[in-house]
Amino acid sequence: MTGASVDGVLFDIDDTLVDTRAAFAAAIGQVLRTYVPGADEATVGRALAAWRADAGGHYRAYTRGETTYRAQRMTRANELHAAFGGPVLDDAAYDVWDEVFESGFVGAWAAHPDAHDALRRVLDAGLLVGSLTNAATDYQTSKLVRAGLDAHLEVLVGVDTLGIGKPDPRVFVEACRRLGTEPARTAYVGDELDVDALGALRAGLIGIWVDRPGSRRVDVPPQDVAAARAAGVRVIASLSELPTALGA
Repeated sequence: MTGASVDGVLFDIDDTLVDTRAAFAAAIGQVLRTYVPGADEATVGRALAAWRADAGGHYRAYTRGETTYRAQRMTRANELHAAFGGPVLDDAAYDVWDEVFESGFVGAWAAHPDAHDALRRVLDAGLLVGSLTNAATDYQTSKLVRAGLDAHLEVLVGVDTLGIGKPDPRVFVEACRRLGTEPARTAYVGDELDVDALGALRAGLIGIWVDRPGSRRVDVPPQDVAAARAAGVRVIASLSELPTALGA
């Protein structure tokens, strides 16, 4: 990365550094085994896809400051049950449900195999490193600790920092301010094309999209990928490709 055009790198956490898809699979599996007796692996797979897609956009409404974390999570839990055969959850029942979900989710937090080396190489190159996430700061810090990534970086900005999240340009700019870098010389690395890479680009940063092989959280048409590339988004299939992308 000698002569790289960046002074710092901001990372997304979920499905970029931490294998959150696998953690969600564990959580959804635990929920269905508890609330939908007889649910097979195919059903768990469909439920996982539905949870990650969040077709109702409830989590994104939370990141825009339009609803609370609890409200969006309880709505999504009830939508999941309506689709796959679970009971309706009132406030008290949801509290129990959330404990079931979180025990499976937290217990499965682990770093992607390429995360540690990528962070080490970026740090060894003398770049400043931090994270910008659409989840709460304390929650994500706990995730980094459990995944063994906390020694490499800290959460600089979470959705609770400004009360809004990505792709709002203000959170990218605030993360750069805290990192101590100019947006134009800061790369943002994330797994979502629109929220992460394009959001960063629109805020004046360098947007890098980690498009890992396998099923995406939501479908991304080829023409959208081509348009993003033309706009300047850099696309990598693994964090092992990050040093090359940063030096490009």
